[in-house]
Amino acid sequence: DILKFNLMREGYETMEALDGEAGLELARSGDPDLILLDLMLPGMNGFDVCRKVRESGASTPILMLTARSDVADRIAGLNAGADYYLTKPFDSGELLASINALLRRQGGQVNEMVFGNTVLDLSTSTLLCDGKAVRLSAKEFDVIEFLMRNPNRVYSREALLDTIWAYEYRSDIRTVDVHIRRLREKLEENSAEPQYIMTKWGVGYYFKK
Repeated sequence: DILKFNLMREGYETMEALDGEAGLELARSGDPDLILLDLMLPGMNGFDVCRKVRESGASTPILMLTARSDVADRIAGLNAGADYYLTKPFDSGELLASINALLRRQGGQVNEMVFGNTVLDLSTSTLLCDGKAVRLSAKEFDVIEFLMRNPNRVYSREALLDTIWAYEYRSDIRTVDVHIRRLREKLEENSAEPQYIMTKWGVGYYFKK
């Protein structure tokens, strides 16, 4: 129910199954764009569902969710045909970022955003400055992608937390400031006088286009 709520809030349509057999039938008949597959299912487990989906010839991206963190289980899931593997507990923002990355990869699109000498490649989740890769954390990438998709629109720290971190509380509100500072250090020529990632004092942050 929580996954369904978060996904629908992001604009996705969902179909749910309560056991492996029903999930396999939905995968075959529902033509989904992506399959979120729990490993520990009643009846047929996630490994078997994944394997049978792949045996049918379907190339639908499969994101496997499990509480089992053993390396052997992750390898087994990938060998069964999963495209990615998240271990519980995971952050809802991490799940959404993984879904978006898999859907972009499935679409085969080269989706780039360019500003100055910097290129944000959404198809590979990488950032290039002067042709050189800049290492970003997953959340740093999510922040800059979100701001660039909504240029000149100011977002409060609370709004960014809700959207990117999906927090339901405000105790870590300064984490937004930390990520903005790190992005400026990596992207701006002079982080003290930014040209792109701007502050509207007393309101929030925005990307200047």
